[in-house]
This record gives sequence, C-alpha cells and structure tokens, in this order.
Amino acid sequence: MWWRADFPFAPRRVPVFYGWVIAAAGTFGILSSIPGQTIGVSVFTDPLLEATGLGRLELSHAYLVGTVLSGLALPLGGRWLDRVGSRKLVVVASAGLGATLVFMTAVDRIAAVLAGRPDPPAWIALPVLVVGFTGLRFFGQGLLGLSSRAMVAKWFDRRPGVVSSVTSIFVNFGFASAPLLLSVGVSAVGWRSAWLVLGAAVAVGTGGIGWLLFRDNPEECGLRMDGQGGAGETAETVDRARPRDWTRAEAVRTAAFWSVTLAVAYQALIGTALTFHIVDLGAQAGLSREESVSLFLPIAFVSVATGLLVGWAIDRFSIPRVLLAMLAGQVVTSFGMAQVGEPAWRWAAVAGWGLAAGFFGPLTVAALPRFFGRRHLGAISGLQTMVMVLASAAGPSLLAAFEASGGGYARGLRLCAALPVAVAVLAWWARDPQRASD
Repeated sequence: MWWRADFPFAPRRVPVFYGWVIAAAGTFGILSSIPGQTIGVSVFTDPLLEATGLGRLELSHAYLVGTVLSGLALPLGGRWLDRVGSRKLVVVASAGLGATLVFMTAVDRIAAVLAGRPDPPAWIALPVLVVGFTGLRFFGQGLLGLSSRAMVAKWFDRRPGVVSSVTSIFVNFGFASAPLLLSVGVSAVGWRSAWLVLGAAVAVGTGGIGWLLFRDNPEECGLRMDGQGGAGETAETVDRARPRDWTRAEAVRTAAFWSVTLAVAYQALIGTALTFHIVDLGAQAGLSREESVSLFLPIAFVSVATGLLVGWAIDRFSIPRVLLAMLAGQVVTSFGMAQVGEPAWRWAAVAGWGLAAGFFGPLTVAALPRFFGRRHLGAISGLQTMVMVLASAAGPSLLAAFEASGGGYARGLRLCAALPVAVAVLAWWARDPQRASD
C-alpha cells in the first residue's frame, strides 16, 4: 500500500501534467545531495582537521579512498534503481546520507574509543574517516543524484533538454551558494550541530518528499510521457516512436556512450580539481583569496545562460555534435586557468568553464535515455556516474601531482587539455545509437 503509485494521491488527478512535479522534486533531490558533494564537504574540512589532529594530506587521502570506493559501488546502485525504482531508492539514499552525516559528527570520538585514548593515531582515525566519506559520496553524490536525474529523464521524451536545462538553473545556483550558506551555519551553531541539522533535514525532509512526490515513470501512474499526445496521436503511435531499449552491455560498446560519459567525467575531474586548488592556484598567479573565489559567481551566470541554450540544442540536434562545444569550453578552461593571472585569460577561463558547466546538467539527464531508452537506464546511468565519481576523485590529486613535480599548476592544466581534444575526436565519429539501429 505504502508504495502504490496512487498513494497517498493519484498523480493523474493533479490538474497539471505530473511530469512538472517530477521535475521540481527531482531538482530538490539533486540539491539535497550537496552534503555529499565536494562543494559541501569542503566547508567542514578545517573543523575535521582540528578535531581529528590529521594533516591536510592525510585527510585528502581518506577522501580520495572514500570517493573511489563509493564510485566502484555505483553500478550496483544503478541496478537497484532499475529493480526498485526512484521512489524507494530516494528514501533509502536519504536515510543513508542522513545517518552518515550523523556518523561524521562523531568520527573523532569514535576513533578515540577504538584507540582507547583521546588522541587516536592516524592509522585508526583514517579508516573511520574513510567509512564516513564513502557513505557521504555513495548516498549523496551517488544514489541521491542518480535516482533524481534518472526519474526526471523517464517523464519527458520530446523536450528532455529544455526540462533539464530549466532544472539546472536551480541546481547551479544552489551549488554555487552552498559554501556560503553552509559556512554561515557552521559559524552559527558549530560544525557538529550543522551536520546534525543537515542529517535530520535530508533523512526526514528529502526522504519524506521523495516518498510523497517521486514516481518512477508515467506508465505506473496511468499517464504517458510528456502528458497527453498531440492531435492524431494514439498510445500505439507513441509507443512505436519510443526509442529501443539497449542493455548496459550494448551501450558500453557504442562511441556515443563513451563520448558523453568521458566529456562529463572530464568536467567532474577538472571542476573538482580547480575548485579544490583554486586559492593556491590563484596565489601562484598573484591573485588574492577573494579574487580567486570570486570567479565562481560569473561562472555560475555563464553556466545558467549556456544551460538554457544547450537544452534547446539537445532537443533539436545530434547530441555528439552538440557535445563538441562543451569540449571546446573545457580546452579554453584549461588554458585560461593556466594563465589566470592575466585578465584576458582569466575571463576566457570564466567563459570556458561556465560554457562547459552549462552542458553538464542537460547531458546527464537527457543523453542516455535519448540514446538507449528507459528500461535499463539505472544500470547505464550507474556506470556513467561511477566514471564521473572516479574522475572527480582523481582530479585534485592529479593536479596536485603536477604542481609537486615542479612545473606548477599551469603545466598540468595545459597537459590536461589533451583529454577533451581526444574525446572530441571520438564525439565527431560517434552516431546516435537509435538512428544507427533503424
């Protein structure tokens, strides 16, 4: 009874097409993943260092290991999504993220208990942090974002690009404002209480809203994708127009899957790396902390404007061809940030980063169902999310390794620009799998 599509209300009785409610609820679900994202965890880094007595490098290693472990588990999460649907999975993910946030408030105390003394050694504190970071990344960045994005994709067939670009406006501004809001919370009530409040809000609030509003697909609600069909359409003609459902094994053998996956994975890699090192990178270029951090606001405005155009383009043109603009933006980002001390290059980096970031939301929602249908979307999306998470884990360490080698961040950024160039070659060669199978 609790999980029936018409309980506690029937979506088909809502006066507007329920897909718009799904889009709003999915956006809320993605925003709720912020505590498990790097941008949300970064605010708590200094309090964790002070509480645990670990060094910054040790904490970074724990975060890297936790992120890698969570990423490797995400294909399993994708299969769960196909089996149980977004509504059940978002409740599980919300409860898991909430419990993990509560666990993180006591990592230093747990380590002290295990060690039997108030100042536990690093070899005890580090595994405790790895457990916490794995949970944050798996339930937050992983399952919560995955279930929300996949659900939205299942409700729109004709205009997924436009829908995803509208939702990305709220996601981009939400993520951009998160560090400031979380910092205010930490200053007001302390880091432990801030995490406790977030844990309760996610477990009860997001889990409750997910159970109330999430529905896995329109068919279980007695509805059709995009609402009622146009003049002359019947259920049979709509069904014939739907894309063929590809399995994950079939999808991974296509250039289309890897061109999109590698493009969004590189965006996760370079975006996380630059965010993680932005202050030090700017300092090496002669910028103050305020000047470096202030870059994020214009980047957010560019990404929002770009996202609206991308949504329109995805609904009308071949996605692999549209992808080339994102890859060009990534190349400009790398070269611009390599010379961020020069005003012209700094604004080029803002434009390139904002352009590439504007593609991220629409592509992660619209590309895979367009290419491969909806039946195995969870398994396919889970694999893509795994690649993105692993890339985001590698980004900060990769850029730090280049900096430590003596060439500074600039040389590493220029070398990294070769990756989107290689993906552009793959994207140019790729074809839409649905058209290729006709």
